[in-house]
Amino acid sequence: MKWYLLAWQRFAEFGGRSRRMEYWIFALINVVVFIVLYLAGTMFALIHQPGIGALCYFLYFAYALAVLVPSISCGARRLHDTNKTAWLLLLGIVPVVNIALLVLLALDGTRGNNQYGPDPKMAG
Repeated sequence: MKWYLLAWQRFAEFGGRSRRMEYWIFALINVVVFIVLYLAGTMFALIHQPGIGALCYFLYFAYALAVLVPSISCGARRLHDTNKTAWLLLLGIVPVVNIALLVLLALDGTRGNNQYGPDPKMAG
């Protein structure tokens, strides 16, 4: 949970570096929250509770907006850890090529300092 909270604490920090654990725990928890809210909305809509279902969908979209900036900043810092530019996050919008982005996000960071800052593994 500390990795998820760390991503929120650094939500507007686009410089520096982030460890794989911080990025992937943040992404995993976001996916779980999205799935739970979507399934809850669908379930309530199917059992004829459209008001509660609509609330769940509203919470889904509100959470998506809330995590937009933290997700981009965490992804940028993760790419910085691999000594890559954050502009590569734009690969996520290209269909098939976005797999390359997943590979870049899963790579181990460069050891020691790089142009984006000190090694986060050495700091913690």
